[in-house]
Amino acid sequence: MKGEAWPKHTEFFLLERLGYMSSPITDPNHPLYFNDHNRALLTQCRHYDPHSIYGWHPMEEGGAVFRTRQLNAKKVELITPDGGSIELEPLGDDIFGTVLTGENTGGGHKLRITWNNDITTETYDPYSFWPTLGELDMYLIREGRHERLWDVLGSHVCEIETDNFGPVKGTRFAVWAPNAAGVAVIGDFCGWNPNQFPMRSLGSSGIWEIFIPGVGEGEVYKYAIHTQEGWRLDKADPLARRTEVPPRTGSIVTESHYEWQDKEWLEKRDKAQHDVEPMSIYEVHLGSWRDDLGYKELATELVAYVKEMGYTHVEFLPVAEHPFGGSWGYQVTGYYSPTARWGTPDELRELVDAFHAEGIGVIMDWVPAHFPKDDFALGRFDGRAVYEHPDWRRGEQKDWGTYVFDFGRNEVRNFLVANALYWLEEFHMDGLRVDAVASMLYLDYSREDGEWLPNQYGGRENLDAVQFLQEMNATVHKYHEGVLTIAEESTSWPGVTAPTEYNGLGFNLKWNMGWMNDTLEYYSKDPVYRRYHHNEITFAMVYAYSEHYILPFSHDEVVHGKGSLWERMPGDTWNKAAGLRTLYAFMYAHPGKKLLFQGQEFGQVMEWNESRPVEWGNLTGWEGEFHVGISQLVKDLNTLYQENPALFTQDNTPDGFAWTKSDDAENNILSFVRYGSDGEKLLCVFNLGGTSQLSYKLGVPESGFWKCIMNTDLATYEGADNKLEQEVAAWDTGWDGYDHSITLHIPAMSAQYYRWENS
Repeated sequence: MKGEAWPKHTEFFLLERLGYMSSPITDPNHPLYFNDHNRALLTQCRHYDPHSIYGWHPMEEGGAVFRTRQLNAKKVELITPDGGSIELEPLGDDIFGTVLTGENTGGGHKLRITWNNDITTETYDPYSFWPTLGELDMYLIREGRHERLWDVLGSHVCEIETDNFGPVKGTRFAVWAPNAAGVAVIGDFCGWNPNQFPMRSLGSSGIWEIFIPGVGEGEVYKYAIHTQEGWRLDKADPLARRTEVPPRTGSIVTESHYEWQDKEWLEKRDKAQHDVEPMSIYEVHLGSWRDDLGYKELATELVAYVKEMGYTHVEFLPVAEHPFGGSWGYQVTGYYSPTARWGTPDELRELVDAFHAEGIGVIMDWVPAHFPKDDFALGRFDGRAVYEHPDWRRGEQKDWGTYVFDFGRNEVRNFLVANALYWLEEFHMDGLRVDAVASMLYLDYSREDGEWLPNQYGGRENLDAVQFLQEMNATVHKYHEGVLTIAEESTSWPGVTAPTEYNGLGFNLKWNMGWMNDTLEYYSKDPVYRRYHHNEITFAMVYAYSEHYILPFSHDEVVHGKGSLWERMPGDTWNKAAGLRTLYAFMYAHPGKKLLFQGQEFGQVMEWNESRPVEWGNLTGWEGEFHVGISQLVKDLNTLYQENPALFTQDNTPDGFAWTKSDDAENNILSFVRYGSDGEKLLCVFNLGGTSQLSYKLGVPESGFWKCIMNTDLATYEGADNKLEQEVAAWDTGWDGYDHSITLHIPAMSAQYYRWENS
């Protein structure tokens, strides 16, 4: 951007020598005069336009006045383009000024400042540059349609060209604070004094802006916001792209220097047809996977592990900045800042790139439902409700002690939609898993009577949140067709994964919380009692095609006293291990994408705690009994799942699934056939009871041979190693509504997959 500057070879003259002034000019006819009201607003950092006083200003009669405020300066000189200088006169309150003549004296003014300690520095006057935001930017922000908001708000290192001094490098700052009486940038570069760099208001947009020469990458800063009520609030930048390491809360000026290597991956991803492709997700909390690993180390160790285990995707618990580690990232204060706990933004980019190099997609948890009340962050940002709804009945989530976004406000909706795009475009994320969608959809979510406001039609639906979710999904898929959006939604809200053009919310996938709850409830029962809960293990197929589902065994199921999955299995250690093996085999065979949280892949004994790493010791020594087998099974299931189209190509259509045995509650037997779009057929058989079935008859859709391709009872998986026939012939004897049948040995607490061989 080009600022107005002095023409070369202009001669400068002092209009008059004013002499030393220790007090303000009181003569209103004096060129340097400005009234007491403006002086008071400036010294209190409550002036909406400090640029109208500071900097260069032409006079009607010719010439110009120039003022600058330099706190604790002994002497200030204006350096002319020809190398000369003009000493400015002190005007009181650390303000200095002079009157100039010349044909054109505007723009890019350079200063030499001698401080009280006799150190001299040179800088450029920040009040001599035009606004760095254009009218179109401000219009789009007001309308809620600036899809690259992070390019214009926040802090950005840049160069502004001047005619006489060449490019001036510094940082432009811009923040939305519509109710503020005044806003200033503070940091080490000004001794955290808000009087040095007050910002100007850009009218009705609610945006405050300034370009500060000499401030560069790595500088820590905040905004000092002076409220209409007379308070000063020091706030982190809502659009900061880097932060200090918690518990410090400053924002950091940053630039990315990372060179991506994943062009081929992105091209392939954007052509993907996720509905008919396998998806096996490893959910991970980066801070507790292993001790003392940052993004850079994880780019080696975590990537190698996920690759070895055969997952197609990894999902990070939230990586946006959060002040309290115990929130696992779900209490976000820096929506545009990767948490500094584990490294720099570029090191996170390196981690994502490393996954892509191994053909593994990266999903991140995203939290637009609510945000914490920490004083330094978004809450009551300019002294009043800005990001949150002003009415507590819509603006607070009391269960979590958080604020709820005002989804009906254009600027807030813009902040969130642009944030979704930011993570996809700046960090190449392949998916966003949206947390707590149900809390957004319902105005009475976790509220008693009198604690919520109905919508305009008297209903409980949050229509503003619905519109926001639809806009977010539509915008993401408009620019990134291959990116996944995933809803954690625990109710029966219709059309969560229906396209927005059909009035759906527009997500690609939804976590199947009902399947997860019912399945774990069933598995927690002793096999003797499972006959009374048989409906819980079969019920999910009643609604299996109502949405496009992920089957999640997530972090939420192994915390807060619920115990680990291992602990929830009944019986002794052998039965616990056998239970987990059948649980995982059931999940991989059932329609839906797959998700396992860290540690579950080998049956971690203790429930998860974010303050300690995964219990890798379970896999070694005496603790390794059964856990190594579970780990090997999950690894093999990932391979089998991806190699057999019957397990993934028709998840969302009744053509892909048929029960062959769903009603044998007495024996705890289940079986069904999965059909691939290529004609492949897999018979999946489960004995979830404690008694082996030596000759169990099942109807099947085809005659010929059915080959056993997976058996959880093998010694490889530390099962009982019952010897089963590897190929079983189907006879033309009808059974259970099928024209053909087979007879199987189904060991207690085991699962098998049989593939039809068509011969």
